[in-house]
Amino acid sequence: MDSVTQAIEEAIKQADKILVVTHVGPDGDAIGSLTAVGQILLQLGKPATLMCDDNVPERFRYLPLADQVQRPLDEKHQFDLLIAVDCGDEQRMGQSFAKLAGPAPVIINIDHHITNTKFGDINVIDTTAVSTTEILYDLFANAGITLNRGLAMSLLTGLVTDTLGFRTSSTSAKTLKIASVLVDAGADLPMIAQQGLALRKKNTILLWRYGLENMRLEDGLAWTAITAVEREAAGFNGASSNGLSNLLSDIEDVAIGAVLMEMGDGRIRVGFRSRPPYDVAQIAMNLGGDGHANAAGCMLENIPLDKAEAMVVSMCKEAIHQQDAM
Repeated sequence: MDSVTQAIEEAIKQADKILVVTHVGPDGDAIGSLTAVGQILLQLGKPATLMCDDNVPERFRYLPLADQVQRPLDEKHQFDLLIAVDCGDEQRMGQSFAKLAGPAPVIINIDHHITNTKFGDINVIDTTAVSTTEILYDLFANAGITLNRGLAMSLLTGLVTDTLGFRTSSTSAKTLKIASVLVDAGADLPMIAQQGLALRKKNTILLWRYGLENMRLEDGLAWTAITAVEREAAGFNGASSNGLSNLLSDIEDVAIGAVLMEMGDGRIRVGFRSRPPYDVAQIAMNLGGDGHANAAGCMLENIPLDKAEAMVVSMCKEAIHQQDAM
């Protein structure tokens, strides 16, 4: 047993009140990781509180424990161990972390983002992993955990959604071998792919309509900006545009796709997608966000949409130009 695994097992063993948190605007890897850790802790006889600032998306409510994920409490809450999954920094945990009461808990930070700030007392960061659930599979494979159908469903959900159905450049032979083991354990791959990648609510498509009407394409960049009025008209209340940036980056001759969306509270959520070798992680990081080379995002505050759009477009075009000049 390596020292990090031993430290994690000891921290879990010593803890009486455990909080597991994932990032705001959760995706499949976030919810898959959150529910996987919850199930692992139950097997270890350590029930935990699962928390996220935003609701679990409907399409991931098939996962075990998804109905037990809590929103942050109004009053401050106290725990002696916090396990953060799929969070690049402390801010990504939102109020779930901000409302912790003292004394500060021990923090285990498990993540695969290249932008991770290593904010934990114990850090398990593997930027070569395609998803945080891939790290969890490796981390607990030899810990006496039973890989039942429910746990396999959570782990495979992270793998499938973060690789876009095993289509990203980070997908490896190891990833496919793990997926095979999870399917053997009972995970329903077709259902996960349908729920996690294909299904869209009507108001998501209506939001996309506004986004596509506003779309512009210049110099290898496809982008759109969606106003708060348009977002409200579409009846969309989600935390992200749910794949529109992927669609824009799939346009022929486009290197980077970007979506700016006014949230209606003075904030603008920006999602970036790219195809190799173009890197959007650094763009997002320069704007206070995080992510991967080909999928990243950030939240802008106290800036008008038109100025935010001009800034994002300029930074994306410069990144494309620099890559093309190499």
